Amino acid sequence: MSVAGSTTNKRWVLPLCWTSVLLDGFDLVVLGTVTPVLLADKVWGYGPGVASAVATAGLVGMTFGALAIGTVTDVIGRRRAMLLAVSLFSFFTLLCAFAPSAGAFGLLRFLAGLGLGGCLPTAITLVTEYSPHGKNGSSTTTIMTGYHVGAVLTALLGILVIPSLGWRAMFVIGAVPALVLVPLMYRYLPESPSFQRGERSARQGVDSVKSLLRPGFRRASIAFWVTSFMGLLLVYGLNTWLPQIMREAGYPLGAALSLLLTLNVGAILGLLVAGRIADRTELRPVTIAWFAGGAVFLALLSVRLPGPILYAAVLLSGAFVFAAQVLVYAYVGRVYPAESRATGLGWTAGVGRLGAITGPILGGALLSAGIAFPWGFYAFAVVGTLAAIAVTMVQRPASSHASAVTRPA
Repeated sequence: MSVAGSTTNKRWVLPLCWTSVLLDGFDLVVLGTVTPVLLADKVWGYGPGVASAVATAGLVGMTFGALAIGTVTDVIGRRRAMLLAVSLFSFFTLLCAFAPSAGAFGLLRFLAGLGLGGCLPTAITLVTEYSPHGKNGSSTTTIMTGYHVGAVLTALLGILVIPSLGWRAMFVIGAVPALVLVPLMYRYLPESPSFQRGERSARQGVDSVKSLLRPGFRRASIAFWVTSFMGLLLVYGLNTWLPQIMREAGYPLGAALSLLLTLNVGAILGLLVAGRIADRTELRPVTIAWFAGGAVFLALLSVRLPGPILYAAVLLSGAFVFAAQVLVYAYVGRVYPAESRATGLGWTAGVGRLGAITGPILGGALLSAGIAFPWGFYAFAVVGTLAAIAVTMVQRPASSHASAVTRPA
C-alpha cells in the first residue's frame, strides 16, 4: 500500500485540510482588499460595475465547482479531488497577478473559483470521515476556523503588502503556499476510508446526485439547500458590506474596518464553541439556536450602540452567524450515507454559493437606496430567522446509515 493511501497517515488529514481551507479564506477577502486600489487607480478602467462583474464571476465559478466536486469526489476519490481543487485554484490565483485586462481578470477569477468551490466540501468530507465517532461537529468547525483565520490574515496582509508591493503581490502570496502544500498532500494525505478504488464509476456518480432527492432524503436535501443559501448570503453579505454599512451609520473608516476584523474573530471563537457543543448534543437544535442567535444580534446592530457594546455585538454576530453555516455542513455529514456524503456536501455548498452571490447584491441595493442602516441589519436578521426555520424542516431518514462512518483501524 502506498504511503498516500495508508490509513496510518490519518493524523495528516486535519492539518492539511485546515491549511487548504485557510487558502479558501484568503479568497474570501483578497478581492475586497485589492478592489479599492483598482478603483482608485482606475486600472483597466475599473469601475463599480466592472468590480461587481469580477466578484460575481468568481462566485459563479465557486458555485459550479461546488456542484461538480461532490460527484467527481464520489468517482475519483477524495484525495485526488482535493489535490485537483487546490492545484487548480492556486494556479489561476497566481495568474490573476499577471492579468492584462479586466476581462482576463474576471475569467481567471472564475477559473480559480472552480477549484475554490471544490476545496471546501472535499475537505469537510475527508475530515468528517476521519473524525472520531461522534466528534464530526468539532472536527468540521475546527477546520472551518482556517477559513476565518485566512480572512483575518489576508486583511492584515493587505494593509502591509499593498502600499509597498502593489495589489498584484497579494495574488502571488495567495498562490505560493501551494508549492509546499500540494507536495505534502500528495505524500501524506490518505484516501477516504469509505471510498473503495475501482468500485466507482461515472454512472454511480450520477446516481449519487439522484440519491439526494430520493424518498427519505428529498426533504432534508431541500432544507439543507435553503439553509445554506441563507447562511452564505449572511457570510458574504456581511463580509462585503459591514464596513460600508457602519460608515453609513456614522462610524469612521478605521472603526468600520476594525469591526470587520472583529466579525471574523467572533467567527473563529463561535466555531470552536459550537463544535464542542455539537459533539455533546444533537446537531439540529444547536444549528437552529445558532441561526436564531445570529438573527437576534444582527437586529441589535440596527441600534447605534456605545463602543464596547457595539464591538461585543459584532463579535457575537460573527460567532453565531458564521458558526451556524458550518454546523449545516456538519449536519449534512451526519444525515447522508458515505456513498453520497461528498455529493450532498457539494450540492449544499453549491446552492449556498448562490446565496453568496445574493448577499453582496442585497447589501449593495440597500446602500444604493440609502437605507442600509438600519434596514440592512433588519434584512440580515430576517434571513437568519428563515435559515433557522429551514433547519427545522430537516428530517433524518430512519434508514440512514450516515452515522455509521467507516473508521480506519
